[in-house]
Amino acid sequence: MSSKPQSDVDKRKQISVRGIAQVENVANVKKTFNRHVHYTLVKDRNVATPRDYYFALAHTVKDHLVSRWIRTQQHYYETDPKRVYYLSLEYYMGRSLTNTMINLGIQNACDEAMYQLGLDIEELEDLEEDAGLGNGGLGRLAACFLDSMATLGLAAYGYGLRYEYGIFAQRIRNGEQVEEPDEWLRFGNPWEKARPEYMLPVNFYGHVEKTDKGYRWVDTQIVFAMPYDSPVPGFGNNVVNTMRLWSAKSPNSFNLQFFNDGDYIQAVLDRNYAENISRVLYPNDNFFEGKELRLKQEYFLVAATLQDIIRRFKSSKFGCRDPVRTSFDAFPEKVAIQLNDTHPSLAIPELMRILIDVEGLPWDRAWDITINTCAYTNHTVLPEALERWPTSLLEHILPRHLQIIYDINYHHLQNVAKCYPGDVDRMRRMSLVEEEGEKRVNMAFLSIVCSHAINGVAAIHSDILKADIFKDFYEMYPERFQNKTNGITPRRWLLLCNPALADAISEKIGDSWATHLDHLSKLEEFVNDPGFLRTIQSVKQENKLKLASLIKHDYGVSINPASMYDIQVKRIHEYKRQLLNCLHIITLYNRIKKNPSAPFVPRTIMVGGKAAPGYHMAKKIIRLICAVGRLVNNDPIVGDKLKVIYLENYRVTLAEKIIPAADLSEQISTAGTEASGTGNMKFMLNGALTIGTLDGANVEMLEEAGDKNMFIFGMTVEEVEELKRKGYNAWDYYNKIPELKQCVDQIQNGFFSPQDPNLFKDIVNVLLNHDRFFLFADYEAYIKCQDEVAKVYTNPTAWTKMAIRNIAASGKFSSDRTIAEYAREIWGVEPSWEKLPAPHEPREIQDDAK
Repeated sequence: MSSKPQSDVDKRKQISVRGIAQVENVANVKKTFNRHVHYTLVKDRNVATPRDYYFALAHTVKDHLVSRWIRTQQHYYETDPKRVYYLSLEYYMGRSLTNTMINLGIQNACDEAMYQLGLDIEELEDLEEDAGLGNGGLGRLAACFLDSMATLGLAAYGYGLRYEYGIFAQRIRNGEQVEEPDEWLRFGNPWEKARPEYMLPVNFYGHVEKTDKGYRWVDTQIVFAMPYDSPVPGFGNNVVNTMRLWSAKSPNSFNLQFFNDGDYIQAVLDRNYAENISRVLYPNDNFFEGKELRLKQEYFLVAATLQDIIRRFKSSKFGCRDPVRTSFDAFPEKVAIQLNDTHPSLAIPELMRILIDVEGLPWDRAWDITINTCAYTNHTVLPEALERWPTSLLEHILPRHLQIIYDINYHHLQNVAKCYPGDVDRMRRMSLVEEEGEKRVNMAFLSIVCSHAINGVAAIHSDILKADIFKDFYEMYPERFQNKTNGITPRRWLLLCNPALADAISEKIGDSWATHLDHLSKLEEFVNDPGFLRTIQSVKQENKLKLASLIKHDYGVSINPASMYDIQVKRIHEYKRQLLNCLHIITLYNRIKKNPSAPFVPRTIMVGGKAAPGYHMAKKIIRLICAVGRLVNNDPIVGDKLKVIYLENYRVTLAEKIIPAADLSEQISTAGTEASGTGNMKFMLNGALTIGTLDGANVEMLEEAGDKNMFIFGMTVEEVEELKRKGYNAWDYYNKIPELKQCVDQIQNGFFSPQDPNLFKDIVNVLLNHDRFFLFADYEAYIKCQDEVAKVYTNPTAWTKMAIRNIAASGKFSSDRTIAEYAREIWGVEPSWEKLPAPHEPREIQDDAK
């Protein structure tokens, strides 16, 4: 290949990226940094603020990405691999600066350069705003997946929305959650590059006309989608992929035609309506809110993305002389689309619409291509979370798509009738259109019927999909159903957030674990090495001291760093059972008060997480935990035996500080409700022990670590089902268990809210009369299990050995493993651990190596 003569264009293209000098050197970083202060920020050192220095550093680091980014995209254009498109309404990215330095291997150079310039790099890192474009697990999973796809060398693209306002900032005022808008773009975002040249039109409303050439969607309103690209660097492989987020822009003609009365000013002001589409992230986790704006966001994402996918498919260089591909036959061989839950499921009727109405393909061919291209990941079995859009809303906003969905349903039900002749009830159950009450489209059913692969996100969850909510579909299409257990990126969740632990591990087993996390199993050999045990203990103690000083600084509460740090951080939701944790706190408090001189293992219990603004019960739960904390923390008899901290504004950046300091991780959802969980994996990787139910990925963590190294309690899925069948009566437990009764009475009688004794009546009412999550049925087992935890904690050597065994067993839970499985078993591409040549290396090196 290298002997092929190059055109002038090719030569110029190479010089443009090769002419950037190698970066791993301190003098160069300082020079670039100063250049950015001067030319990018237009400041000198007399007037530059700390934020200016953060931006200068970010731009310096970004400079080191750019040539790799361009190179990577050129490489994809020339080799024309199958491309993977991950579609998600959420990307919970957190900060990018440290992660980028680590993945590029320039952290030390930057650190030293800042030091020589008299700046503290950690202070600068702290000025970066979190990119909080997600609610919780689903959005953070997308972020981990992007990191792994780049690290495994996949030609992958993350497509989403560039929300102007991400997940709200949570303030706790007088024990209550108050939401503040998250203006994360206020100071600008140094990582993104706007691409106005790729702006695309998206249509809404209008109506459908039948012509002799088929159907046409006409008289629509247009909104433009402006792409913003952010780099996604792989770890140490010179690959930089792209996350492309769309922003809504009003067309220049917007509304002006309606203003014949000359109200030009109003017409310009009304452009805001169109641009509201990408204004704000819906703050619900595991809850469907059928609002028109949300439907528009979902369609806006898929319409812009599919145009982009098809443009790239047509114009790729692919070894023949045509300027563009004209046939769609190869589409499923060149394109994989992964739907992150049903939020982007309108991609299915949209792809069908393009293939049939625009490209003129026959129905059967379009249907075939769509199924072979799309795959769907389910993230929840909670009925209130499943998307079911009213047909009236679809008809109003997307009339052609509703027609296509009806057509898909017609063909689908014909297939059902063929497989199960005469089974009318099955046809009713399996219809994509629900007829009871308001007519709705079940988006999960649509996604299953039109995808070649459907997966759950942990083994137990995938089993529940097949046995329960999608049973009929599993019987009809068993070959489509798979499991892909979630994972987390070990770069952010160990290398970045816990460098001392990462160093301790690398000293013993080398550093290959950062890309092959299963190598952590080699730590098993050192579980009885006293020196290693001491190291692990002192790393944990150091992290605990750091968190203690953060808590002292932020909350004014002094916590005992020798106490057990017992932590539950996640979105506040009844199924996650923060209330069960709260009952344990009250139980411990009551025990101390009853017998203050009895031996007691000191604990600091931390709970953190946001409640959806409209979720009344979740907000009450926060109030209760804060009220209990206020009482406990100010009781002199309790002293530092027990402290309760509500961690305000839990987010990616706070997780990076909390998780390395945890002793105990609380994963206590009712069995069968948490699809997977990923926080559980982060705690495990950082040497915390887990108290948990047999739910989600806890089940597989137990398989990996062994039952001697986890604290498992509570009902199994089968036992929960049995209890539902028999009928759950909370009063039985209330009357039978004195400690439980005491807690409930205290909540009920205003012991924790003397100023308003009725404040928590709603909580007690739910617990006693409408508890879908059976807290009282697991209370006794939970308290017993917590007593066992306390007992083990008094033996630091035994505890540390369990912690090391957990770290050693966490290899399976790397998102690299997850992505390798998606790649091979769903997308039909092979991961690669090969490096691309560095920007300063001639590309022929790579060609000669082939």
